[in-house]
Amino acid sequence: MSAPSVIVFDVNETLSDMAPLAGRFEAIGAPRHLAPLWFSHLLRDGFALTAAGDRAGFAEIGTAMLHEVLHGLPLTTDREQGVRYVMEGFGQLLVHPDVPPGVRALRARGFRLVTLSNGAAEVARGLLDRSGITPEFEQLLSVEDAAAWKPARSAYEYAAGQCGVQPEEMMLVAVHPWDIHGAARAGLGTGWINRDGGRWPGYFHAPEVTAGSMEELAEALRGAGDHPHRP
Repeated sequence: MSAPSVIVFDVNETLSDMAPLAGRFEAIGAPRHLAPLWFSHLLRDGFALTAAGDRAGFAEIGTAMLHEVLHGLPLTTDREQGVRYVMEGFGQLLVHPDVPPGVRALRARGFRLVTLSNGAAEVARGLLDRSGITPEFEQLLSVEDAAAWKPARSAYEYAAGQCGVQPEEMMLVAVHPWDIHGAARAGLGTGWINRDGGRWPGYFHAPEVTAGSMEELAEALRGAGDHPHRP
């Protein structure tokens, strides 16, 4: 593995702790288990649009999918209000506890840090602002300004272009194997954050680095970021 000069972080679930969204489902009378189901269906439809050469925004798909998964349930509130309540939860999420120390350690070692999300850049900014780590990041990028959602190659190439480097000079860090696979196919180095000790799906390109937390990732990359010029 060659040393990257830029580390690109996925945002949803990689940086953000999305567990509180389950409580929002429960608060409107929906089962908690619908939260991860809804999110996986949101991603499914975003990927499908990308594969077909079309696109729609993260919030647009998320809102429509919420209406679908909540349809017919005995909610404690009006469904429209319930959808708004769940979507507003994104504006209150915090990062995982391991993120701030891990991010600061990586930055201190000379890596340039950016985010690349399938969601909106302003949502990522709010998340990082609430956690006090926005200054550690050089850019907050979104596929809204790229040609397609991740894991399309063009999304990662867009990030490389925005950073003024070749894909081979970057490492994508994510909890999602599909994101790792897409980045690897685009030529990026890859780091998998495996917080829950899950098994890697063998049909995806294996990550170059696997860590149980951002802090473990920073330790694994110790020395690798010492040579890039720190802006």
